[in-house]
This record gives sequence, structure tokens and C-alpha cells, in this order.
Amino acid sequence: MLAIRAGGQEVSLGRRLEGLGLHRRWAGDCDNRCVGARHFVKYTFLKLDPAWRRLDRAQREQDKRELLAACEDFADGHLLQAFSLVGTRGDADLLLVAEAENLERIHEFHVVLAQSGVMKWAHVPHSFLGMRKSSEYSEDERVTPRGFRGKYVFVYPFVKSREWYALPAAERWRIMQRHIEVGREYPAVDNHTTYSFGLDDQEFVVAFDTDDVATFLDLVQRLRTTEASRYTVRDTPSFTCIAMSLGRALNALDGEPVVFETTAMPAS
Repeated sequence: MLAIRAGGQEVSLGRRLEGLGLHRRWAGDCDNRCVGARHFVKYTFLKLDPAWRRLDRAQREQDKRELLAACEDFADGHLLQAFSLVGTRGDADLLLVAEAENLERIHEFHVVLAQSGVMKWAHVPHSFLGMRKSSEYSEDERVTPRGFRGKYVFVYPFVKSREWYALPAAERWRIMQRHIEVGREYPAVDNHTTYSFGLDDQEFVVAFDTDDVATFLDLVQRLRTTEASRYTVRDTPSFTCIAMSLGRALNALDGEPVVFETTAMPAS
């Protein structure tokens, strides 16, 4: 049974959700808040207070198990993946990528996540919200939910200039075709871009996965030479993430090995 400790006692996540007014919805329940097939994708970066690593081992293990339980509860029916940034960024240790059919699911997950012991010692230095949407410049499938499959994931917020949107549609199409052609010269790098217009500070959440970091670097360098790149306003901060199970990513936070039971979350 998945549980989070509250008031010195373990409370099942089902009861915890009810206590917070966040009742689970089962397959037979009616939910009119779904937005068709276009899912929301939430990137949540966590940074641990170094003081947490000075807690005794038993407490840290309990904290990690609580966060794992919260994630497994959401992953039962939703796509959720974990990535470690230990050693690749100074301002983030862990990335959770959650995908759901509506914002309420995303909200509920983060409310329950905040009850875990780890989150009492963590803050969220970066957070990006996007939505799946087909590209107007490509026929590539972008609406169907799909997880990252590569060993490495690269994420950054992206904003284009107002001058870009003032161009005639045919001109934007022409420019983007060359941009897309360059990307297709690197088939080992997969694009997972989502849209954020009006939802968050950026216009897109750009994300790629690959097994070859050097190939990704070469791709990004090539893309800088395209005409489309002239219209970029912002494409930082950039995050280099290592795909792994949530259990491994949690153990990387303090270097203490904890054996977790089989998780419902898919392996990254």
C-alpha cells in the first residue's frame, strides 16, 4: 500500500487525497475537464537543501519512500518519468515530467507530492508547463502522449520574436522547412516540443532525447546557422538530464542506496 506519513502515522495515499479534497476518479466516473487528446506536460525541477543530507539515514530513507509513493500514485494511469541532474546543473537535482489529460490532474499530483518528506527540504527553481499540439510546419506526430526513450534528455524554454509572427504565413513556412530539414539529418535525436502560449512564461518547452550527447550538441550548433534562428529571443536556461528510474534518481540525492519495491512508473 502506498502511504505518506502524516502526524506521525502512515496514511494511505487514497485517504490522504480524500482528506485534501482530492478524490480519485475511477474509469467509470464522469470527468468533463478533459481537453480532447491534447495532454498537458509539466516539467518540475527540484533542488534539495544541503541540510537534508545531514539528517540521519533512516529519516532520509523515509522521505524518499514518501516521494516515491506520491509519484507511483500519479503514475497509476498517467505518464511520469524521472531524470537526475546531479553533476549537470548546480541549481537542480531532479526532474519530474508528468503528463495528464487536464490541469486538475497536474494540480492534484503536486499537492500530494508536497506532502512527502523530501519536498519539505526542496524548492522548485524551474517549472515549465506545456501542451501537446500538432505543428503547423510539420506532419510529425506530436499529439499522442509518448515518453522519453533516450539515455539523455535536454530541456529548455523557447521564445520567438514578435517579428517572427508578423511574417506572412508562407514565409514562415519556407523558413521552417529548412530548419526541419536540418533536424532530420540527425535521426538519433528525437523532438518532444510542447506549446505554452498563454500557459507559462515561454512559448514552447523544447525537449529532445538521445543516446548520443555529441550528436545533440552538433544538431544545436547546426540549427544556430538556420534563418529561423534569427528570430529566437530566448532559449535558456538549458537542462542536461540523465534518464533513470525514480529510485535511482532519489538515491543520487544523497548517495545512500535504498532498495525500493517494484515501481508502477515506467523505466526511463
